[in-house]
Amino acid sequence: MLFANAGEMSIRKVPKYKKLTFMKKMRYGLFFGDSITYGEYDGVFGGWVDIVKRYALQKYNEGSHELILFNLGIGGETTEGLLRRISPEMEARNAADGNIVFIGYGANDLVIKDGIQLVDAELFEQNVVSAVQHARRYTEDIYLISILPISKFVDGVVVASGKQRTNGDVIRYNSILKNIACELNLSYLDFHSAFEQDRELLLSADGVHPNEKGYGMMAEIAIPVIEQYL
Repeated sequence: MLFANAGEMSIRKVPKYKKLTFMKKMRYGLFFGDSITYGEYDGVFGGWVDIVKRYALQKYNEGSHELILFNLGIGGETTEGLLRRISPEMEARNAADGNIVFIGYGANDLVIKDGIQLVDAELFEQNVVSAVQHARRYTEDIYLISILPISKFVDGVVVASGKQRTNGDVIRYNSILKNIACELNLSYLDFHSAFEQDRELLLSADGVHPNEKGYGMMAEIAIPVIEQYL
């Protein structure tokens, strides 16, 4: 019998299935640094931070968590400038779901001009530690970024701007950053090792800033870090 009598019919409720929703988080990523953070000398991609920024936006449009990245690089800045602005910058950009902070300094701190180092090694260490303490008021996700090697053509040379840098100081200041990262349980993003062997191919004509290829390599190293938060 295909149909039951009306009196025999029972109403069967169709079970309701809960719609599972993916609760997206919105975090902020703050990149503090100098002209290399800013992306100077890259007229194609805008520097490594901007490449990573576009990647995070693409992943968000594909359904990942939202990670809003702020490029806070200022050309010529040392850790002295960082200390003056890190607290107000972070207070103005404090996401409810968390923040990630990248600190990339040293290339200007170690500069010698008129026979004087802009920020000597001892003060550099103090400044970085102090900056980390400020950042920890807002997050535990803090990354220290290594200083890039410089070209052999400007190593120890006083350039037109009157500035002098040496790879010996780069190594010394990077050692300080590594020790701070170890002692304070921070992550260390090592761009220096990636550049060391092929630096002449990855640096721009000034011998200090990366070229487009160099910035691209930096972005490739940084993207897996960013993916942890997407």
